[in-house]
Amino acid sequence: MAHGLDSARITLFDASTATAVDAAAAIGTRVECIVKSLVFMAGSAPVLVLASGPNRVDTDKVSALLGEPIARANADQVRELTGFSIGGVPPVGHASPLQTVVDATLLDYPEVWAAAGRPNAVFPIDPHTLVAITGGRVADVTVDVVSSTP
Repeated sequence: MAHGLDSARITLFDASTATAVDAAAAIGTRVECIVKSLVFMAGSAPVLVLASGPNRVDTDKVSALLGEPIARANADQVRELTGFSIGGVPPVGHASPLQTVVDATLLDYPEVWAAAGRPNAVFPIDPHTLVAITGGRVADVTVDVVSSTP
């Protein structure tokens, strides 16, 4: 794995971990600790938003942060830009460079789990390391922030 993640502990599951709920159930963790990798288009530039599992991205907040309107990338665009299918998009190692925005609530957890390139593969990572390896900009970019008690 690239970006200093050579020792990343990738876990493969028999069942899909493509959704945050599925991943949390398979791993045995809270859904808040799952990193969703969502690709948007800001004009012709791709933007990756890494969001906590239950959180919904507020496109108005992301648009304001980037200074232009955004739209969700379709499945073909996601595969072309990242080299991965929706549900397995990792935070790094994409086919094209992607500006990255990180949901600030991910920093509330000591460990989060991100996709590892397949819809049944994940790896744990410290959220501060996630920000560092992606060059991500941490921001409040979600609505309906949900938190569960440990």
